[in-house]
Formats: sequence, C-alpha cells, structure tokens
Amino acid sequence: MCHIFAGQSPDSYAYQTRSVRLGGHSTSIRLDAAFWTILEEIAQNQGTSLAKFLTTLHDEVLELRGEVGNFASLLRCACLRYLAEVKQPNGLVDETALGPIGRAAA
Repeated sequence: MCHIFAGQSPDSYAYQTRSVRLGGHSTSIRLDAAFWTILEEIAQNQGTSLAKFLTTLHDEVLELRGEVGNFASLLRCACLRYLAEVKQPNGLVDETALGPIGRAAA
C-alpha cells in the first residue's frame, strides 16, 4: 500500500512559490506542486483565473472572519475538501457541490 504513496513523483511534492496580489498587497504563497494543480482545477471549474479565485477566497474569508490567519493552510484544506466533497471518483465534478466561488473552501 505504501508504494502508491512512496512511489509518487518528487515533482508532485516539490514546493512552488507563487507571487499573488491579495487585498491590494503583493505576497508569496508556498505550496506543494500538487496543491497548485488542484487550485488551478478549482479555479477552472469556477470559470475564473487562479489569481481571481485566490483573491475572491481571501476576501470572503476576511469578510467572514475579520482576518485571514494562515492562508496557505486554508488553501491546502480547501484542496482536501474539494477532493473529498466535490470531485467524484470518476474524475467528474459534482456541479451541485461546487457552488459559487469559495463554497468548496468554506
């Protein structure tokens, strides 16, 4: 069983740092490559760019909570929720579960 995890490409868990603009400020987010791939898929399914998705999600969390603590952790958890609740085993996306931007990460 561990072979499916241990045998994965090191590229999938290599860190990637990307510069984004959130709340009018430039910042960098460092995530594993696999998480960036999932975030790009989420944004595409939302019909928006990754930059717009990240900005909207950040703004929604800020409005809901008053602050955004660890945004990188929030993004990783959003990816896990997307895979667990939205993406079906056959690779299709449950459109009813996707909802408006940010719902998958709520």
